[in-house]
Amino acid sequence: MGIRKKGKDMDQKVSPEYIQTSLAASLTLGFQSGSFHRNAKLKGLNLLLHYEEGCLGKCHFCGLSSSRRESPKGKTFIRVDWPLYPLEEIIERAKGRDQLHRVCISMITHPKALEDTLSVIQRLREETDLYISVLISPTLIHQEDSLKAMKKAGADRVGIAIDAATPELFDQLRGKGVGGFHRWDHYWKVVQMATSVFEKFHVGIHLIVGLGETEREMVEAIQKGQNLGAHTHLFSFFPEKGSPMEGYSPPPLGQYRRIQLARWMINEGLGSASQMKFDENGGLIDFGTDINPLIQMGEPFMTSGCPGRDGKVACNRPYGNERPSGPIRNFPFMPEKEDIEEIKAQMEISG
Repeated sequence: MGIRKKGKDMDQKVSPEYIQTSLAASLTLGFQSGSFHRNAKLKGLNLLLHYEEGCLGKCHFCGLSSSRRESPKGKTFIRVDWPLYPLEEIIERAKGRDQLHRVCISMITHPKALEDTLSVIQRLREETDLYISVLISPTLIHQEDSLKAMKKAGADRVGIAIDAATPELFDQLRGKGVGGFHRWDHYWKVVQMATSVFEKFHVGIHLIVGLGETEREMVEAIQKGQNLGAHTHLFSFFPEKGSPMEGYSPPPLGQYRRIQLARWMINEGLGSASQMKFDENGGLIDFGTDINPLIQMGEPFMTSGCPGRDGKVACNRPYGNERPSGPIRNFPFMPEKEDIEEIKAQMEISG
């Protein structure tokens, strides 16, 4: 496989010299003009490795899937466009922006991704004061040394996109069922490796609500991560145009709100899957405590991600999970009184 070509053609601009940014990062860094709905502020830059071949994974729901009907540069990821810029210019524009606390580098499944990720980590560590996270591709990780190299280069946290809540769904949407490389057991093995290298709760797992799981299955997956020392960063499924699942719908808002609250309770040590009750269809019907004060806080419904210098979520991804026109699923800011009233109605549960 040809990995890297020389030249000045746009098609030859690949990582580590070039890297994609989320649309929110592009706007924040001034590459594009625009503003955020309700004056949301991005606190964490999201970067994505880029290669001409794209990601070799075949995940049915993912905008980067090799089975999607677009070239790598034309693909959206987590709903939005990811424009390509020189890493050097990204670093220069990030300097002196106090609102930015962290940068997250997303690997993709590609033979050069591990080597290039280390290069990008080192440059960011040497040239910025941002905390550094890596969303790793576990299929490329086979020993702790790879993770130790990331930590030595300057990363303080890693994330692992489990995405699907059950081994059956994982295999069906990411593994053998789609001719893909990824394996459920290996992903969780890498979670354990990561908590050993980066310490417990310096590791996050990504889970996507709405891939066909029940609420009980999602809560149990969140609890599994918590038991291993990994917090959950929660996403709501969004159909990516051109992906095999483009015709599917996002999960009902009530389902997502209930899982958001359950995740927050488990990750904050205020509840567990075992104390929650579910109906015969796996729907969450009782949290085992009075949830009204927790809903009033608003925090459970904010974007979940790695923290910044202030200890609060830095990877807040404004409108990366839904259109700004709403309804907002992951709040990039603290929900206001009117938002809380809407959330209470959306929960579709009492007590």
